[in-house]
Amino acid sequence: MTALRVLISDSYDPWFNLAVEECIFREMSTQKILFLWRNAETVVIGQSQNPWKECNTRRMEQDGIRLARRSSGGGAVFHDLGNTCFTFMAGKPGYDKSVSTQIILHALATLGIRATASGRNDLVIDTAEGSRKISGSAYRETPDRGFHHGTLLLNADLNRLADYLNPDEKKLQAKGITSVRSRVANLAEFLPTITHQQVCDAIVQAFFAYYGGSAVAEVISPDVYPDLPNFAEQFAKQSSWEWNFGKAPAFSHLLNERFGWGGVDIFFDVEQGAISRSQIFTDSLQPAALQRLAELLVGCAYRSDAVAACCRQLIDEYPAQQAELAELCRWLSETIR
Repeated sequence: MTALRVLISDSYDPWFNLAVEECIFREMSTQKILFLWRNAETVVIGQSQNPWKECNTRRMEQDGIRLARRSSGGGAVFHDLGNTCFTFMAGKPGYDKSVSTQIILHALATLGIRATASGRNDLVIDTAEGSRKISGSAYRETPDRGFHHGTLLLNADLNRLADYLNPDEKKLQAKGITSVRSRVANLAEFLPTITHQQVCDAIVQAFFAYYGGSAVAEVISPDVYPDLPNFAEQFAKQSSWEWNFGKAPAFSHLLNERFGWGGVDIFFDVEQGAISRSQIFTDSLQPAALQRLAELLVGCAYRSDAVAACCRQLIDEYPAQQAELAELCRWLSETIR
């Protein structure tokens, strides 16, 4: 029988919850793990996003809204206590994000809510006015394990999205979206009595049903540091300015474009005909390759052919992403002349 583990956080602190998630992920073995949590008012950004571009940082500071950077890819989202957050973790080869998606869909179905998976990371409910997004997800994989985490909108204050997030005009144009607010929905619109506890119970039971097992839920409390290796250090990192905002120097060049798999901002300095500094921000769900490209560009001659050579090396190192990287590299080679 598969070894199962369920953890539920009593904390509303995003840095605490993300530190717990990271520590569990690092120490896990062959278990299938479910972690349920929620955050007080926070903007959560992807591992490789630029907070200065994605967020209205001045408004956030004025209103006491935290910024939290997660370790997965994807875009920026606003959390409040109307969101239920979930994380599924598993070792490979057992890790399969389609399984965790099905567990969430089954849990919702037991509550009488019919939802479907859509696009690269959304769950939607079809209505007479069109599909409404009720959940978004992000993913992270290492050679031997992976996780899928996301949020379910229960009764979140959807108007706050516009207060703190800067919409990407190219993304809106690419998706044909004129209003982000109009395409999202709270589950309370479909089940007015829905609660966080009710959703957590349904997900836990669907998790047990899928794997044919059970486990006693472990409650993670903010009053006592969790008994997890290096938790204090991880919590310090997760709550630090350096991790959440990062050192984003003023670069002399900026290139940006949006592709079907995500948007890219490339910042770099050029000194004596070569790229001396490089940084790439993206909401791609697989940002590791783009972080590697930023490294490869340092020292590269500021010429199309030299950049193309860096790109070929990148594709050799990340063959599974060949199609999207080739698209990126064509654009980059054409843009740098």
